[in-house]
Amino acid sequence: MAEAHTNRRLAAILAADVVGYSRMMARDEAGTLAALKRHREAVFDPAVAQTNGRIVKLMGDGTLVEFGSVVDAVNCALAIQRALAAEKPTQSQITLRIGVNLGDIIIDGDDIYGDGVNVAARLEPLAEPGGICISQIVSDSIGNRIDIALADGGEVAVKNIDRPIHVWKWHPGKLGESRAASAAQSGKERIVLPSLAVLPFQNISGDPEQEYFADGIVEDIITALSRFRSLTVVARNSSFVYKGRAVDVRQVSTELGVRYVLEGSVRRAGNRLRITAQLVDGTNGAHLWANNYDGALEDVFDMQDRITESVVSIVEPMVKRAEIERTRLKPPTSLDAYDLYLEAMALALTTEPGATARAIELIERSLALDPSFPPAIAIAATAYMSLYDRQMPGATEETRRRGFEYARAALAVAGSDANIRVTGGVAVILLGGEYESGMAAIRQAIADNPSSVNVLGYAGVGALWASELEEAEGYFLKALRLNPNDHSSQWVLTRMAHIRLLQGQFEEALGWASRSYAVSPSNAVTHSMLVASNAFLGRREEAARWAAALRKVSPETTFASIRRGCQMMRDQHQVEVVIEGLRMAGLPEG
Repeated sequence: MAEAHTNRRLAAILAADVVGYSRMMARDEAGTLAALKRHREAVFDPAVAQTNGRIVKLMGDGTLVEFGSVVDAVNCALAIQRALAAEKPTQSQITLRIGVNLGDIIIDGDDIYGDGVNVAARLEPLAEPGGICISQIVSDSIGNRIDIALADGGEVAVKNIDRPIHVWKWHPGKLGESRAASAAQSGKERIVLPSLAVLPFQNISGDPEQEYFADGIVEDIITALSRFRSLTVVARNSSFVYKGRAVDVRQVSTELGVRYVLEGSVRRAGNRLRITAQLVDGTNGAHLWANNYDGALEDVFDMQDRITESVVSIVEPMVKRAEIERTRLKPPTSLDAYDLYLEAMALALTTEPGATARAIELIERSLALDPSFPPAIAIAATAYMSLYDRQMPGATEETRRRGFEYARAALAVAGSDANIRVTGGVAVILLGGEYESGMAAIRQAIADNPSSVNVLGYAGVGALWASELEEAEGYFLKALRLNPNDHSSQWVLTRMAHIRLLQGQFEEALGWASRSYAVSPSNAVTHSMLVASNAFLGRREEAARWAAALRKVSPETTFASIRRGCQMMRDQHQVEVVIEGLRMAGLPEG
């Protein structure tokens, strides 16, 4: 006999309970029941109705409510607790604790069961009287949609749940009504990272065998994207609730509380497979990126690895770019610590005049709001390193010293974040000459996240400075293979030109430098490579033309400034090769 189909869905669950109910009933049973009835009629039930909730069951002093949107669930909890807090205190006043969770539930008639319900019920007692306790997935999902200040309750072990639950708490009398109010009081903001869900890929080939392949790809992508600490990625058991369902990504965005959705399909044609993947902004349905991947059926597992590697290397930079564009559309007065960090990140490695100095200003403002946000610490190290390395106006010994302090701080707080670890590793090399510890951090970052174009690019720079040329070349070439159109590719291309110069392959050096110039025509380092490559090839007129362009782009560049910016390069011959090319092109010593 076939097993009956279990009806499941993803839902936000609110569990509420009256504080001290038994004591109140013992003291005044009739008054307590009357107060509870008034509360439900005047506060609780209207709040549920206004936020599109469904009361599943009443359990004396407890209530269970289901929502299709996690934002609605939290807004309902807030409306209830704020209304109760505003009431005049009485002997029979109702005070609630509320827990909110997002998870998979089982539907049985009008009732609901499952892990999502169980966790919500365990969160409720953890809330303070008059307060709310939410799970990590709820906190991640509401993002910036609800402006409240939350206190980090850490990981807690709860009864009958086989894993610790990270919780966040809110109370109207302790944290202030918003993140902005809390920041004004404490000088610190809570950072909310961009969130993403990977939906099950559709099998449109008619071949049920490809169902496992499609699910395997999605599981690998979720696992790989979870390595990027700059993203909050919804777990598989939440996103796979949508398997086999035709849904609008905007609906998914609302229900899961995510900004970005990655979806795709699998199609088999004869002995060929085609995988399509696309990244969508779930708030407006706009398509941010799409690509097709083709391969032979017999190479299915190699193809799965290749697709996973390619998709994750592109999605994370695309999300960053979309977040930066979102920030640019906001009025300056509304920028918070995270938005300041994003804007600084966009400027830190650009070559436009004044961009790096502006990045430093922004990131210092971000760190003033939240001095403990690790990605901002890493961007601070990057910005100071960039200013000093390129010896731009304002670069001093104090620039190097401050950048080195941020580099060590980044390594101290990196944890399992490969991006922060590699940034700290490169910066301690470039600004402090700490080659062994820097390379150890770089290699650990590569091991932790081998598909990150950002990690690979930084790793190459650090290896080049530490005179590990073969290792540097390997990192650069893999970064370009994974994502040749990444916005930071100019630096990878320029450093490849440098490596080829050191190897005496001047024609190839010129090719790499020319590609970098096409990406960023204002990069003074690229101009230096173009000058030196042409000079070593004996193309004196071309070298002189590029030397004139270099003086125009960066009039402050001198042999002394180049040596000063590269003083921590392990083998100074790597610096002198470039300087010799500039000298051959007629640039003066001064």
